[in-house]
Amino acid sequence: MLMHTRNTPAIDITDRSRGLREQETFLPYEDDELDATTGEFELSERQALRRVPGLSTELTDITEVEYRQLRLERVVLVGVWTEGTQDDADNSLTELAALAETAGSQVLEGLIQRRNRPDPATYIGRGKVDDLGAVVLATGADTVICDGELSPSQLRNLEQRTKVKVVDRTALILDIFAQHAKSREGKAQVELAQLEYLLPRLRGWGETLSRQTGGSGRGGGAGGGVGVRGPGETKLETDRRRIRHRISRLRREIKSMATVRQTKRARRSRNAVPAVAIAGYTNAGKSSLLNRLTGAGVLVENALFATLDPTTRRATTSDGRLYTLSDTVGFVRHLPHQIVEAFRSTLEEVGDADLVVHVVDGTHPDPEEQVRAVREVLAEVGADRLPELLVINKTDATDEETLLRLKRLWPEAVLVSAHSGRGIDGLREAIEHRLPRPAVEVRAVLPYDRGDLVARVHRQGEVLSTAHLPEGTLLHVRVGQALAAELAPYRAGDRLTSEERVGAGR
Repeated sequence: MLMHTRNTPAIDITDRSRGLREQETFLPYEDDELDATTGEFELSERQALRRVPGLSTELTDITEVEYRQLRLERVVLVGVWTEGTQDDADNSLTELAALAETAGSQVLEGLIQRRNRPDPATYIGRGKVDDLGAVVLATGADTVICDGELSPSQLRNLEQRTKVKVVDRTALILDIFAQHAKSREGKAQVELAQLEYLLPRLRGWGETLSRQTGGSGRGGGAGGGVGVRGPGETKLETDRRRIRHRISRLRREIKSMATVRQTKRARRSRNAVPAVAIAGYTNAGKSSLLNRLTGAGVLVENALFATLDPTTRRATTSDGRLYTLSDTVGFVRHLPHQIVEAFRSTLEEVGDADLVVHVVDGTHPDPEEQVRAVREVLAEVGADRLPELLVINKTDATDEETLLRLKRLWPEAVLVSAHSGRGIDGLREAIEHRLPRPAVEVRAVLPYDRGDLVARVHRQGEVLSTAHLPEGTLLHVRVGQALAAELAPYRAGDRLTSEERVGAGR
């Protein structure tokens, strides 16, 4: 083990909540990644492990303090700033803090180091691990959460050096999904994602498991000698085999459940019912918007990934056409690929939709990054080719300057507030305008004993005009191919009398 003899790092710490600027700088070690020439970053910034102010969880009510002391883990957040601006790095760590609090943790501190790339062995550099350990010891934290996906060796090295549990961003998101999944399909998808994440990171407790050393032998040769010959890490191998078996079983279950979902979609497709999918960043207000548009009664909570299970509700246009609105799982930057794969059958609801209503949080400090992250995931499931209606939500809590900037950035976007109801009528009109129009235009006179067919035309088609004649109901409509075939025996064609034309115009 390399030992470093360094002077005590220079520290200048104040509290932003007291109105002062806060900055902490740790001097570099020799084995940290440095650039001897004038590089992309300033030398002092590249070497610093910078403290991000304002991330500690605020606890004011005494009952909340007592409850969280019993339940919550005390965590320190660590990030590596490799690209973008300082605001981008701070926003990423702020989002990580929100994720940690959603998972049930108390955030004590947030640290960022600027590097060209994460250290392959320890994520933040071997010298900075000692500085991180000092922060963990000073704050009394029991967990470190890293703002990135760590390799098994990085996890192991950080845990050995800091002496506390280390969790990466992927494991944190998976933990939140596990807490919030309610349906059988959602629980199976989350468990599959967790097992796929765990499998390459499974490791044995070396001191308690026998290790194979090459079979029988004599003395300290190839056989290993007395006390070290054994069957190998059989417990670890058994765990891996059981995990692989469980993964296979879960994939079969999810596939069978996906068949049910496909059957429902096929039924809606046969009935020519347009589908609208509500997608967007987590906590952007998708469920609130669904409740406003359809009265669905979906759980609404100011938390990340509060709802995971998709909800589909019917809605009608102003002229009576039926369509469906589906709420989907929320997205987040660097959404783990295990989640995307496990929830692929659910995300296919978006890919098979006729229109994507993309909800953006207008109060977020970086809505452009939210839109980019969502579109990135939509592209993975083939939904980037679909028509998109951008909706900026929470306008009641957004200042006018921000709204003007967003309107200049996305001039076609619809501004709404799901909380107050402002702009909802305009959103309904925008959705109706973008719904696919039935393909076939038909004039038909339906007998009065075919009221069922008239009802289907109103429900599935677009009624252009209607009139009541002695022999039946005259309809001028646009419908799908299947319904047009059923209307064929009743077609009026061009043989309309002047009286019928006047009636059709009413």
